[in-house]
Amino acid sequence: MIEEETASLPSAGHSTGSAGGTFAGSARPPPPPEARPDPAPHATRAQRIALLVGLAVVGWLGLELFASILLPFVAASGIAYFLDPPATRLARAGVPRGAASLLLIVSLIAAVLLFALLLYPLILAQFGILLARIPAYANMLRQWANEVMAHLQERLGPEFVDEHLRDLVGSQAGAMLGFVVSALSRIVGGGFALFNVLTLAVVTPVVAFYLLRDWPRMVARIDSWLPRRYAGVLRAQAREVDRILSAWVRGQALCCVALALFYAVGLSLVGLDLGLIVGLTAGLLSFIPYVGTITGAVTSLALAMAQFPSWEGVLEVGAVFVLGNLFEGYVIYPRFLGDRVELHAVWVIFALFAGGAAFGFLGVLLAVPIAATIGVLARFWLRRYLISPLYLDPPGASGRIEPRS
Repeated sequence: MIEEETASLPSAGHSTGSAGGTFAGSARPPPPPEARPDPAPHATRAQRIALLVGLAVVGWLGLELFASILLPFVAASGIAYFLDPPATRLARAGVPRGAASLLLIVSLIAAVLLFALLLYPLILAQFGILLARIPAYANMLRQWANEVMAHLQERLGPEFVDEHLRDLVGSQAGAMLGFVVSALSRIVGGGFALFNVLTLAVVTPVVAFYLLRDWPRMVARIDSWLPRRYAGVLRAQAREVDRILSAWVRGQALCCVALALFYAVGLSLVGLDLGLIVGLTAGLLSFIPYVGTITGAVTSLALAMAQFPSWEGVLEVGAVFVLGNLFEGYVIYPRFLGDRVELHAVWVIFALFAGGAAFGFLGVLLAVPIAATIGVLARFWLRRYLISPLYLDPPGASGRIEPRS
């Protein structure tokens, strides 16, 4: 009997231990099935779609309602994004993030002021030369149009090109030049009205400083808001967008500065009177693929034909743009951009013009980031499609099982 009781002790001890464990964990018995909490609900497909649509609608409404005041904030975000890598390197070297941000913003303001103090008088003087020569350019254009019409009249006959048409073309040639100049002046005036003194001197630098100082915390906060189920995929796509966008923005900025200096110095050395302003404009417009080079080359060649008495000066101006194009294609672009930028030139041009048509200069600033994001998402979904049954189903395959005969 003792042996039986002893033999029964392990079982009793096991029960006691189990009971003790239960007591230590919870003094209450397990709840009945109907009282247990439900598992965490899963988001439905309709909820996910509603979230995406809601974010898109809120973003679009925000642009529509606040487009007139968003420009300094978008510009400040671009400055903070551009200066984040050097600020991070300074912070790793032991400089506090706030001090590093302040140092970079002050350095940027000093560079802009130095540029304005050094080049503004020269640019203003060249604008004065351009305005003084507009009547002469209009007369030369009118004479050229009359000569072309006279040549056509000799080749095609007076019944095809009459005297009235010659006078009309000659008068309209000067009017077209006047229209271009007036449109340019309106654009410049509108640009200065847009970039008012308050925005440039106060709002944009201040906002850029706070964004640059708090950039890591903002990124961490946004990362904490990502839905847990898709956090890994969203982080991967965000890293891809950042890789492409940073390569394009920083590389294109360096390319524009290098080309502006090259064209301005080159055209000034060959003796073109308006070479400084034309070269700077051509270089700064190079962020639109081909537009800066083509615009600068056409304008410079036209001005050279009006200024130089022989073809030698015209050929020298053309040589500057040929060398600039080679410099861009074989030195600047591979060095600063290379194969990291997966934005096709046509896609960039369309995005810039579409953004400008939709939201003006604000749309131009947002065009490339949005284009880069759309490109990354499109490639992601294309890869998903190419491994899906929608693409891999063989010809003649159907979604139902054929009955055997």
